[in-house]
Amino acid sequence: MRWTKFTIDTTEEAEDLVSALLYDYDITNIEIEDKAAVTPLEGEDYEELVPDRGADDGKSQVIFYVEEGKDYGKLLEDIRLGLDDLRKTADIGAGTIDISSSDESDWRDKWKEFFHTFTVGDYTVIPSWENIKSDADPKHIIRMDPGITFGTGKHESTRMIIEELPSYIKGGEKVLDLGTGSGILSMIALREGAAEVTATDIDPATESAVAENFKRNDLPTEKIKLLIGDMSSDKEVQAKVGDGYDVVCANILADIIIGMLPAIRKAIKKGGYFLTSGIIDFKEKEVTDELEKNGFQIKLINHDGEWVSIVACCK
Repeated sequence: MRWTKFTIDTTEEAEDLVSALLYDYDITNIEIEDKAAVTPLEGEDYEELVPDRGADDGKSQVIFYVEEGKDYGKLLEDIRLGLDDLRKTADIGAGTIDISSSDESDWRDKWKEFFHTFTVGDYTVIPSWENIKSDADPKHIIRMDPGITFGTGKHESTRMIIEELPSYIKGGEKVLDLGTGSGILSMIALREGAAEVTATDIDPATESAVAENFKRNDLPTEKIKLLIGDMSSDKEVQAKVGDGYDVVCANILADIIIGMLPAIRKAIKKGGYFLTSGIIDFKEKEVTDELEKNGFQIKLINHDGEWVSIVACCK
């Protein structure tokens, strides 16, 4: 399959803002390329093997893909207008958009230069081109390649939920994974002993990604019910999701989380836990205020760089 590749030239300071803009247009297959130093967190066993990219110049490229043959004229116009709005309040650098073509196999091979085995919480994430250590605990091994859908566990927002999730899965829980992407949170919930998982995502590419990842990790697909659609507004999706969930996860941007809260409140049981991440720090109070308005009690707030993760209990 061939893809049209769009590269936005921006700054390291603005790359999260530009990524958030793309999320507003349901673009989740995002890459970020910059020369910022990669520093492992204390106590984490990273094997990044990042190639020498030269001195950090503060510049960044935010990259996304659209399947070739699709009309992207209106999308580009909207993104350019959004970049102009961002320019009023932040230094976004050039803010230009370069267009090129990319073959999916070439795009996947590029990841092999810098995506290597890494640990997050109790789990070790291993790409298919690297070997599992002989003494590794199979329960805590996730085989996964970077793909078109979001979520390998490497990003701060995903990592914070992975680190917290085992504390809320004791065995037999019913779990809802909103914006599942690659399915990594669903897989970890099942590995921790959840009885079943319902997952939602707006991207149809999620179906093949989740099926592939479940197969790769010897997890039964009958344990997951995957729904494609917008949980915040799609009544059919909300009906199929149902209610009575012990744990709900959402690694999505703050504005989307806020829009979903009424539907989440109906889906989660009293005393159930909502684990959410993907929140930029300046949105933290807005999210906590909305959680409390919707009948949740804040139990835990974690920070990692500019990202915030919140655990709340349904009252």
